[in-house]
Amino acid sequence: MHGVALLLPDGSATGIRRPSRFAPAAQRPLARRLTRAGGDEGLVVHVLHYRHRGWNGPAAHPVQDTEWAAEEVVRRYGDVPVCLIGTGMGARAALRAAGHPAVTSVLALAPWLPDPEAVLDPDPVRQLAGRQVLLVHGTNDERTDPDLSYRLAERAKKINRNVCRFEVHSDGHALRQHRPEVQALVADFVRGALFAHPYARPVADALAAPPPLGLRMPLASGFGQSLRH
Repeated sequence: MHGVALLLPDGSATGIRRPSRFAPAAQRPLARRLTRAGGDEGLVVHVLHYRHRGWNGPAAHPVQDTEWAAEEVVRRYGDVPVCLIGTGMGARAALRAAGHPAVTSVLALAPWLPDPEAVLDPDPVRQLAGRQVLLVHGTNDERTDPDLSYRLAERAKKINRNVCRFEVHSDGHALRQHRPEVQALVADFVRGALFAHPYARPVADALAAPPPLGLRMPLASGFGQSLRH
């Protein structure tokens, strides 16, 4: 075993009840896609089950759960690189928990983020230094604001050149309209971040380009067809 992808499901702003079983289940198609793409190279994929369904303000329960899971990966597998892959609320948890020593890369899908102008303490980005970071957001997302993920990526890029962001034009929060392309992008990023495979040309270009180009990279229709198994 040579790397771990830890999938962090979506959730809600508040709620201390246990999450619905459908939240982790929604990650299974992506988990299968990643296993097909990296299983032969020793990729292990886990889906995190939160203790609570909500973020719950300063408690940031999903961040606590993610940090626990990273520790559990170290306990089970030893010194292996970990890629955190979060959706919605889980994407925010992935970005916040990136400072764990085992984490080498972060992928945030449609991240739920606070407006930095509406809160006293905006989400930090310093923990992203030294990590490979990819954000993906649908331009028609009505649940989480694409502009906020751009602004966070812009702040992160100032301290870490290995940050890029893709826009999925006309797609919504669940990224269903272009799911094959999104899953191919995720697989390409994970294989590059964990196993040092060359990134697909659009990803390499996005990482190399200065803002705003590398943070508003369009996800082309048919991306990654040659990567599918």
